[in-house]
Amino acid sequence: MKKILTILAAAMFAVGALAGCGSDNASSDKSSSSSSGEKVVLKVGATAVPHAEILEQIKPELAKENIDLQIVEFNDYVQPNLTLNDGELDANFFQHKPYLDEFVAEHSVKLTSAGGVHIEPMGIYSHKVKAVDELPENATIAIPNDPTNGGRALLLLAKAGVITLKDNNDIKATVQSIVENPKNIQFQEVDAAQLPRVLDDVDAAVINTNYAMQAGFVPEKDALMIEDSTSPYVNIVAVREGDENRPEIQALMKALRSDTVKKFIEEKYKGAVVPAF
Repeated sequence: MKKILTILAAAMFAVGALAGCGSDNASSDKSSSSSSGEKVVLKVGATAVPHAEILEQIKPELAKENIDLQIVEFNDYVQPNLTLNDGELDANFFQHKPYLDEFVAEHSVKLTSAGGVHIEPMGIYSHKVKAVDELPENATIAIPNDPTNGGRALLLLAKAGVITLKDNNDIKATVQSIVENPKNIQFQEVDAAQLPRVLDDVDAAVINTNYAMQAGFVPEKDALMIEDSTSPYVNIVAVREGDENRPEIQALMKALRSDTVKKFIEEKYKGAVVPAF
């Protein structure tokens, strides 16, 4: 009898173990693939313009693959990465690779690029002058206060002849990198999202295109000077390390790099946003 009970107990344990393994695999398949026919929710953080607008264009395509794309809008450059790292998002779409690299190093998060989509040329804007060479002596120029976009703004000002840097190709340039400043320009470092709002209080501001467009600017028409299509600052989709090959992320990237999206970008933004695929 004792031997029979031992055999029965072992059999029940084996059945339970197999049931547990089957449950784990089903859960894993549901979270990592839409091939089962069940709808998968994909949460992507984005700034409103143009990222959220571009994502809206691919919702129908992803829906055909049983992927429910949910767009979570942000109005800053910090929370989308922290929220992604915390697992509350599946991906985000708002930044370029140099910014992500700087953010990863500074905040010790495990995020990486799933691929590039477009370029948003940064521009110099002003309510007080109509050309860069009209900037007065001791003018104040507002630039983004994060290291990556701040350096990018300084490179554009150097290209415009406003200042000279130690290295006019150094993407990590800071105000301390300025070696020539003939008009004694004063620099005001401001959160990138707030730059359009301080434009009345300064002589000019170097503004990221997404925030310029949100403020109603038409970059190709309103900017005193704008980056050209050779800019290295391609906007990317960021994910947690290891998620690059998730089927939903692969489907997202394929949709974002489609001919439909390329046409939408070219017709909607007319050069203010440039496809990078």
